Amino acid sequence: MSDSTPESAAPGRPDATRQYEPHDPRDVPGRPEHGSRPRARTSLWATALSLPPLALLAAAAWFGRSVRPGADDWCFLPAVRDEGITGLIGRFYFDDNGRVANAALVGAYAKFQVAGHQWFALVSGVLTLTVLWAVTALALRRARIAVPRGLPLLVAAMATALFLFATPNTYKTFYWPAASVSHTMPPVVACAALLPFLAGHSRRGRGVALAVALFAGLAIGTLSEETAIVVAVLLVTVLLLSGRAAAGPSRSFLRLWCAAAIAGTAAGGLVLITSPGSNARRDRFGAGTTSMLAPESLAASLRGFVGIAHTVVTTWQYVGAVAVGVLLGLLCRHRDGSRPGPPAHWPVTACAGVAALLVAGYLCTVITYPVFQDRVSAPSANRLWNDYLLVYVALLVGAGTLLGMAARQRIRRTGPLQATCAVLCVLVCFGPAVALLDLDANMRARAEKWDAQDRRLREGASSGARVLPYERLAISQMREPFGRQGRFYWPGGCVADYYRIDRVTDATRPPGRT
Repeated sequence: MSDSTPESAAPGRPDATRQYEPHDPRDVPGRPEHGSRPRARTSLWATALSLPPLALLAAAAWFGRSVRPGADDWCFLPAVRDEGITGLIGRFYFDDNGRVANAALVGAYAKFQVAGHQWFALVSGVLTLTVLWAVTALALRRARIAVPRGLPLLVAAMATALFLFATPNTYKTFYWPAASVSHTMPPVVACAALLPFLAGHSRRGRGVALAVALFAGLAIGTLSEETAIVVAVLLVTVLLLSGRAAAGPSRSFLRLWCAAAIAGTAAGGLVLITSPGSNARRDRFGAGTTSMLAPESLAASLRGFVGIAHTVVTTWQYVGAVAVGVLLGLLCRHRDGSRPGPPAHWPVTACAGVAALLVAGYLCTVITYPVFQDRVSAPSANRLWNDYLLVYVALLVGAGTLLGMAARQRIRRTGPLQATCAVLCVLVCFGPAVALLDLDANMRARAEKWDAQDRRLREGASSGARVLPYERLAISQMREPFGRQGRFYWPGGCVADYYRIDRVTDATRPPGRT
């Protein structure tokens, strides 16, 4: 692997990701063809390295064809079928949890019934990759940093793969649409709101960025309480650091943009918290403010968050985010070809980023602990961590970038370090790949049984039966009717509504016993 890197974009060109060639004493003036081969080779292997995480994402999206409804999905499907998306929005606001934007997204996939579940993985995976790719490329361009072709894609692909698949329960993170809409996609929506900010340079562009920030904040506030907390903590942190992070007009616009996003998030959160559905949810689970802020609850939340942090930190696949960051730091250049070093205030920024992650993660645990209790740190509840896991991946990429910049200043030949990082980028994909294959086998087996039972229940309902037996088809610790040795009926009533019958009974018990 060569130490050479592509040639910087010429000053004034809009594309900061154009290839460039470094100033190197081995280069011969007037003979640019000497650098063309190393330059092309760098771009080639940077692009090739993105293939493993992209293949992981493609395979996972293909496996999504075996997804079938379960848990909350049973309740959403008949509601959207009978009342439409607006009916579901009303149900969420007045009865369930107050998450208006969440209901709209749930209705968008539930409108297609089972097909919506099968396509959800593909749509959400492509959306996540596209948003992270665009944010990476625009952030580099705004910083006037040039990198080899293919490197922004590699960064986005690795971040996407780690965010979606390096988890204890990929099904609940990626394949279960209800959980993904509530905890996996909201951070991606927040990242998408960065795009107008990063791309806006004119007065009109900045106006659009402010409007998007306000609207996105409102949407996130009514989409996920946990992501709203993460966004608010990060925005306040950026405001506090804005004096160091930007200067002049850029600083004023940054502060105005953060203020607009905070205002939108606060407004959305207020709509959610004051909704009848949110009050009903707190009453159902006893998750009022008093119980949430009780000393014993705060202490238990801290223990739960420590358990979550231990699980995440000891998941070695996240080293792939550091590795791709090191490659970014080694290969990036200013437009004039000079080598950028770590920013002057990077220790303060790094510490602030880690502190924001810890505060946001703990606050998310505090508001979810009254509902989930000690299960808040269990793998079955890992979907609750996704609201801040994308921040964790981003911080690891940033830390790797700083390490790469520092290494480039101290090491003349970085080929061995680049090769090591490349190997790590490939190795971290093997564990999730094996887990995905096992999960695919389980999903296919469940899909076959689900389809057979679906036909049986539809035939029974069409023949006039009002009570039909139901066989539990659990997967990845998803809730099914008749759990806990048959004592737990939910969501049996929703299953009955879906098939337009009065009740389902436990197929494993003798007739007459429910």
